Amino acid sequence: MNMAQSGGSTMLPYGKQWLDEDDKAAVMQVLNSDFITQGPAIERFEQKVAHYVGARYAVAFCNGTAALHGACFAAGIGPGDEVITTPITFLASSNCVLYAGGVPVFADIKKDTYNIDPTEVEKKITERTKALIPVDFTGQPVEMDRINEMAHRHGLVVIHDAAHSLGAEYKGKKVGTLADMTMFSFHPVKHITSGEGGMIVTDNEHYYQQLLLFRNHGMTKEPALLEKNDGPWYYEMTALGYNYRMTDLQAALGCSQMGKIDQFINRRREIVAFYNEAFQNMPGLITPFQHADGQSSWHLYVVRWEQERFTVDRKQLFEELRENHIGVQVHYIPVYTQPYYRAIATSEVICPEAENYYQTAISLPLFPLMSNDDIVKVVSVVKSLYRKYYFDR
Repeated sequence: MNMAQSGGSTMLPYGKQWLDEDDKAAVMQVLNSDFITQGPAIERFEQKVAHYVGARYAVAFCNGTAALHGACFAAGIGPGDEVITTPITFLASSNCVLYAGGVPVFADIKKDTYNIDPTEVEKKITERTKALIPVDFTGQPVEMDRINEMAHRHGLVVIHDAAHSLGAEYKGKKVGTLADMTMFSFHPVKHITSGEGGMIVTDNEHYYQQLLLFRNHGMTKEPALLEKNDGPWYYEMTALGYNYRMTDLQAALGCSQMGKIDQFINRRREIVAFYNEAFQNMPGLITPFQHADGQSSWHLYVVRWEQERFTVDRKQLFEELRENHIGVQVHYIPVYTQPYYRAIATSEVICPEAENYYQTAISLPLFPLMSNDDIVKVVSVVKSLYRKYYFDR
């Protein structure tokens, strides 16, 4: 596989899937089979991901949000239960708590990694806290030893939102083995794609059974779980679940993509190394910091522009990058500042580091399909704007 082929679009996006003929053939094989949903491809995909990360069980869902909702159900989160998470994440990381009737609580981020700060998490724990949802922002693992120690001490469930970090490692262990439950996302901008899709991996059999139940209407045919059994057709609904099933079409694509996961991650790391070298010795432009205990799988490459060092604000920089066909993005707006969250908040939420981060962050394009010419173009445009607007105070 030639890792330097160009995506070929006028606007270079911040992220994009890479589908080859093997991926298309895998989907066609399912289309020509007897099962396009609820068939054998789903279990094959689950087994591939579980084996890759070293987990005992895996349960596929139609998307990552549904997977997080399922994890909240398995953890027993209900009305009034508090769950602590980060404000610098996609909405799903806290929305899943609301779906379960719980209360999201936001702890501030670390100034260097932009991940949730364990010290701030500790401050937010109350007698109502039921779980923690740490998020591996950009693909860099959270300091999971500190999170797990805290969770064990307070009797909390850890749901690891690893939507950004399939293939990442923390202290030599793959993400997927570091928490009670871990969620991966397979959206097209992620490390592999199944179109849409998500998965929870766990070593806990109880959580596994609850996840299976939840994704399929709360319905089971397992003889050991039935109150009675009228015959082979018989099923019982034992909980209020949802139709969150993944199709075999999605699973077949995911299986094919998993065969290329390490190549995709290696290419991401090559691009990051090029960026890091190109952007060194540029005061006022902050490149990503990597924690010594983690090895990122690099979903995003975020740079921060120290506003006091430039004669232009972040909005204009963003617009000019896009005018130059660099499809930058901002990840993310602090969740608690969203109108819905402000409306339901019972007290004012303030996370200074998260708000400072948001004012200065821009995500540059980073995906395996980028050609070397694409990378050079990004660097060239960034340096051009830097020279245009930077001034030394």
